[in-house]
Amino acid sequence: MITELQRRTEFKLLETAQYFFEEAADRLGLERSLRELLAYPKRKFIVVFPVVMDDGRVESFEGYRVQHHLVLGPCKGGVRYHPEVTLEEIEALAILATWEAALLELPFSGAKGGVRCDPKRLSLAELERLTRRYAAEIAPLIGPEIDIPEPDLYTSEREMAWILDTLSMHAHGQYLASAVTGKPVVLSGSFGREHATGRGAFFIAREVLKTLGISPKEARVAIQGFGHSGKSFAQAMHAAGARVIAVSDSRGGTFCAEGLDIPKLLEYKHETGSVVGFAEAISNSELLTLPCDLLAPAAIENQITEENAGAIKARAILELAYGPTTLEADRILYDRDILVVPDILVNAGGVTVSYFEWVQSRTFDFWSPAQVEHRLKRFMRRAFRRVQAACEAEKTDLRTAAYCLAVKRVADAARARGLYA
Repeated sequence: MITELQRRTEFKLLETAQYFFEEAADRLGLERSLRELLAYPKRKFIVVFPVVMDDGRVESFEGYRVQHHLVLGPCKGGVRYHPEVTLEEIEALAILATWEAALLELPFSGAKGGVRCDPKRLSLAELERLTRRYAAEIAPLIGPEIDIPEPDLYTSEREMAWILDTLSMHAHGQYLASAVTGKPVVLSGSFGREHATGRGAFFIAREVLKTLGISPKEARVAIQGFGHSGKSFAQAMHAAGARVIAVSDSRGGTFCAEGLDIPKLLEYKHETGSVVGFAEAISNSELLTLPCDLLAPAAIENQITEENAGAIKARAILELAYGPTTLEADRILYDRDILVVPDILVNAGGVTVSYFEWVQSRTFDFWSPAQVEHRLKRFMRRAFRRVQAACEAEKTDLRTAAYCLAVKRVADAARARGLYA
């Protein structure tokens, strides 16, 4: 059951995404017709489907797939499993996915999908049945040149393999290698995809530290969220010599002023299921206000709000999660001269390597880990420098500059395609 507070939270994420779109549209002088076209998704699909549970019961689940607009190319976006997934959240994330792909100059438009469920309470067999049934329900909407799913919150290459197999069976057994990304390498996946979001954020962090005049070995980093992206980012920063002073997961956090031993922390997390107890205990809210150079919210949306923005002590915030900063908090941080690097830039490593995988799966020409790493670094650094240059030219913040670049690219493509009437 979704509470009224949760629903208001998801509307806030949607309203924030729309606010920054409108601000960019104002700066660009975007015509009303394009504003109306791009402000909201083209297609919102809701499915309710049954799943046979291990005890023989039949339980119904609600799922979603939202596509923004197929302007730049096929839609691209993750599939998330969470008990608080809502249509409004998926809609907002689909819109953000469009700006993210446009900012990185990828030939994709935005999409997002999800199922309202608690994956931690489902057995492996139940999770597979749920995934396959969800894939079958949305099958008419997705495909290699229409909409390509990828992993997101609480999904991984395992779920993508199940979706690939289900879609292939619906295509009369045709092997649709490029219908899904983030799948296992043995199924025409790409090296580097599992850690792509965290690695992409690492390349952005290196550029941010240069801007701040801080070497990686001097940097103090705090990370809220220790899922795939948070862990990969922590590993990369630790390997570069930075002090990762705190991390947290859904149960709480752990802190060490001298820096956490990330390889040992990963082993501890694997053994215990949480980072809690590894070092000094700290709450998620306390982590956000630690003195540090880089704060990386890598969990869920709406973590930095007007209530805690005034207490943030980081030099810069890297939005490794989608929508971790509310609109009100963003204004406070700007006034306090705290650098905020937006989600549509920091988070883009995942979709970038998904693009690499899509290309490889379509051509069956596969790249080495070193080739993927080199290309990802080049894409992320180029995007950051373009945003930084736009920021300086327009005398604005990084988020506004990023949105202006992304919206302009999509608007230019929409004008070039014209209107079918």
